[in-house]
Amino acid sequence: MKSPNHNLWSRIKRYSFAYYFILPTLLAMLFLHLSPIVQGIYMSFLKLNQFTLQQYLLAPFAGFDNFYKVLIDPNSPIRIGLFESVRNTVIYTVVVTLGTLVIGMIVALMLNRKFFGRPIVRTLFLFPWIVPTYVTGLLWGIIWLKEGGLVNVMLADWLKIIPFKPSWLSGPNTLWAIMIPSIWRFWPLSMLMLLAGLQTIPDELYEAADIDGASPWRKFWMITWPMLRPVWFILILFGLIYNTYSFNIVIMMFGFGAGYPGEWGDLMMTNIFRNSFQLWNFGTGAATSVLLLVVMIVIVNIWFKYFRETEEATR
Repeated sequence: MKSPNHNLWSRIKRYSFAYYFILPTLLAMLFLHLSPIVQGIYMSFLKLNQFTLQQYLLAPFAGFDNFYKVLIDPNSPIRIGLFESVRNTVIYTVVVTLGTLVIGMIVALMLNRKFFGRPIVRTLFLFPWIVPTYVTGLLWGIIWLKEGGLVNVMLADWLKIIPFKPSWLSGPNTLWAIMIPSIWRFWPLSMLMLLAGLQTIPDELYEAADIDGASPWRKFWMITWPMLRPVWFILILFGLIYNTYSFNIVIMMFGFGAGYPGEWGDLMMTNIFRNSFQLWNFGTGAATSVLLLVVMIVIVNIWFKYFRETEEATR
């Protein structure tokens, strides 16, 4: 029996001509991705602040002091508000990921039916995805204004649903004020991928289910859901990664870093950005980024393992 290493080397020799073509791209991707990661990890062990910034990578070595300040030191500036930002990021990631998937699935099921003007409707539904995230944050920052904002004008002045105009950009409402625009921005991508997956499901499966008298919910659970499992896996994976590193919408809603989102609006990336580029704590900021990277690597690997085990169990 041949070893896995022998089989790998045989495949490399067999397709060596193809590997020569992709080698320049591979080297470029390694440089673009690995060099910033290695540099960030190295920076996390340096005492890099406004006083040593001129030295940059030659700044004094700090060892694990930056990680101590992030995780343990109660007087560290970057640790202040860190756990609130972790809490907000977890809630934000879960709600936005699920929200985009649910809305995307509902709209995809609607658009999978034949009706007049379907191509036009599909194009219009992609509009939120076309709008840049910076523009989305800027527009929704205006929409959420307490006085003159569209939300309060509609709810309090036009529809008379609420007796007063709440403040959406401060207090616990801030988390909703950043989650709703994010869902609005990203659900078309879920819709597009799920719609593409729906169109690959053979109609014969649904016709057979109709003959057996299956209800719409039964058909969804027994046919649509299993057939779309790979699409769900990719969307959830992208959602977890992208939403954890969400930055643009929040930073634009609160003045491109000039404003503090507050206890309920600060995410991990805005916390790292503020402490690194406003408080000049580049070393501890890099340490926080490295810790977040490690956590995300663990989560992604757990998700891949869960998906493989699920796929093997359903075969």
